[in-house]
Amino acid sequence: MGLLEQKVVIVTGGAQGIGLCAAERFAAEGAIVAIWDFNAEKGSVAESQLRQQGHDVRFQQVNVADMDSVKAAVQVLVAETGRIDVLVNNAGITRDASLLKMTEEQWQQVIDVNLGGVFHCSQAVAPVMVEQKSGCIINTSSVVGLYGNFGQTNYVATKSGVIGMTKVWARELGRKGIRVNAVAPGFIATDMVETIPENIIEQIVGRTPLARMGNPEDIANAYVYLASDLASFVSGTVLSVDGGLVL
Repeated sequence: MGLLEQKVVIVTGGAQGIGLCAAERFAAEGAIVAIWDFNAEKGSVAESQLRQQGHDVRFQQVNVADMDSVKAAVQVLVAETGRIDVLVNNAGITRDASLLKMTEEQWQQVIDVNLGGVFHCSQAVAPVMVEQKSGCIINTSSVVGLYGNFGQTNYVATKSGVIGMTKVWARELGRKGIRVNAVAPGFIATDMVETIPENIIEQIVGRTPLARMGNPEDIANAYVYLASDLASFVSGTVLSVDGGLVL
């Protein structure tokens, strides 16, 4: 028996990177996994690969920045499975630029996906969990949401905002049987950090007590822990998974 046997889990941004790794981990723990992603091609490939491994996984093309798209996906999933136990708000994008160079479009795109998407998905899923009197929402923040980062006004604003929403929702939804937590990853070896110059990566690793970049599995394991009964009395917290990084 896995830690999440027959639990219905949504992973947004689940077609690649940390999201895909998380979908694999949840499936390995016995969960029924819904991969939500805007990229239909990568989503279909992820679904096929995990099904070939014997997992109960389905891909739904969802634009988390669009509430209608999110609500439609929730309706389909509930019709198919009857419930939603875990929502992992993992989807996120970057559009980096300094304050003096950032465009309105760069600002708004990141706000719409990273902040609006978390709001849309949580607001659409929460009523299902309230009716069940149980559920778990996990929001993905970032180490930069805690400490800031050069050239990421938009991204940092969203990741700090996610922490605030996590604490509000933990207060609002706790008595309804719903736990809400956030994970704040450090610098993780994914496509998102490939744009960071090698010398900067070396500096980051040098300031990390565990002396390495994180792996997607490190974050996926944190998601699984928070979603499981092992964390049944954990709510409103921000779990930093950053190797002890000191900025």
